[in-house]
Amino acid sequence: MVTDWLADAPELVQQWPYVEVQFKNTRKGYYLNKDNLDLHKGDWVAVEGTPGHDIGEVTLTGYLVHLQMKKSGFHFEDTESVKKVFRIAREADMARYHEAKAKEHETMIRSRQIAQDLGLEMKIGDVEYQGDGQKAIFYYIADGRVDFRQLIKVLADAFHVRIEMKQIGARQEAGRIGGIGPCGRELCCAKWLTKFQSVGTAAARFQDLSLNPQKLAGQCAKLKCCMNFEVDCYMECSKRLPAKDIVLQTLDSDYYYFKADILAQTITYSTSKNGPFNTVTISTKRAFEVIEMNKQGQKPEKLDVTEPRREQRPQFTDGVGDEDLNRFDRSRKSKKRKNGKGKKGGAANGGAGNNAPAGGVQ
Repeated sequence: MVTDWLADAPELVQQWPYVEVQFKNTRKGYYLNKDNLDLHKGDWVAVEGTPGHDIGEVTLTGYLVHLQMKKSGFHFEDTESVKKVFRIAREADMARYHEAKAKEHETMIRSRQIAQDLGLEMKIGDVEYQGDGQKAIFYYIADGRVDFRQLIKVLADAFHVRIEMKQIGARQEAGRIGGIGPCGRELCCAKWLTKFQSVGTAAARFQDLSLNPQKLAGQCAKLKCCMNFEVDCYMECSKRLPAKDIVLQTLDSDYYYFKADILAQTITYSTSKNGPFNTVTISTKRAFEVIEMNKQGQKPEKLDVTEPRREQRPQFTDGVGDEDLNRFDRSRKSKKRKNGKGKKGGAANGGAGNNAPAGGVQ
């Protein structure tokens, strides 16, 4: 998904004659706006097809299309093979488009039966009709190479359209079906991810993840694409850590690398190479200090340094018990008791003062 952050700059909209058009199954293409049509994001257009024309939605315009074309490796020198935008879709175009789309599910079910009758080890996952209904793209999944020449002949005779077979992988299939990931959100491949990059186990190693296939695999049975999202951050932070083969020497023992919290920049050392024995967790700053001392022939007494005690923050309670409705009555009764004692004491003192004879008169 691309955000058009130059949409509010009208002077840049017409600086690039190409537009990005999206079709079904995240299929996109770049088309030349030769007639300088006033196209905006969300417009439905009729574009050049092979043969006929296709109907798609404009997803990007302006200078950002140029950047996307460069990113996708588009050859700007080969201008003759560039397809063009015919017109903004009319009502007749949209009616024919919806008529063709309505046949896709039935065509997929029937084509699966045909492939099964021919004994082909493949699964037709989806069918996409062209906007004018003259061509159909059959997306299939197969473990090995499939000879579908006979299948194409049978499909052409059955549906009377031009047939195009396109093999997709397990990730594209998962994106087409959709679902909820272990994070509780919709799958990235079904929501916004349009290009799939290779994911290797090196991404898990950089992030210190357990190499458990059940946890690292997604619903497509491949390594999760989200492992690539944060690997650059982990690689950058790992450069600030000391090498794992460095042994820290102190007066009491030698400490070996055990594990590290890359983002927190802390390292746990052990007195044994084979397991966590007498582990000590220190910061990377302290680790480099000890390494520098060892280079100079010095050994600290302890690996960790006791940090000065910080002022304790006030403890906040969860307020349990404050919802008692009688708490206000108790406070009022206590106030009345205090006020009553004060008044009685004052009256007694005043009465005694008035009844007592004045010493000065006598």
